[in-house]
Amino acid sequence: MDDAASRPVLDYWCELQCPDCHKAQHDLDALRERYGERLEIRLRHFPLEKHKHAYAAAQAAEEAYEQGKGDEFAAAVLERHAELASRGEALLLDVARELGLDADEFETALIDGRHLLMVDADQAEGKAIGVTGTPTYVIAGRRLDGGKSQEGLREQIEEIADGLLESGRN
Repeated sequence: MDDAASRPVLDYWCELQCPDCHKAQHDLDALRERYGERLEIRLRHFPLEKHKHAYAAAQAAEEAYEQGKGDEFAAAVLERHAELASRGEALLLDVARELGLDADEFETALIDGRHLLMVDADQAEGKAIGVTGTPTYVIAGRRLDGGKSQEGLREQIEEIADGLLESGRN
């Protein structure tokens, strides 16, 4: 079994217009720094109906992943989540340009809906496992809800990840 296949996975259900997800970025950055390639962190989409531009933002993030800068795009949009509320797709295209991505391809992707199935699949899986808000984390089958408070969640994730990595060494 290769290292990539055996490394633990942290899925986090996120919505790019969510202020709580913006706050969670600090924890995700810390986890990436601590574990590097030893922990796979995967953005999963859970756009909420109350946020008008969240669905388009999720599709745009998938296009950014296709162009090689998904995590950077998601972080940049979350940094400007309040601006996303007022500017919508124009902000998504600006962020794509700022990151050196093909903004024309972003625009086309938003029009042709090529990433709709991925966003819908993430949302359906989230609902199936009990996700009701964002951010929500899942690691080793444990769901950790961060919508009300991020307090202590990073420590719980680290404890679980350390246990998984330790058991993988034996």
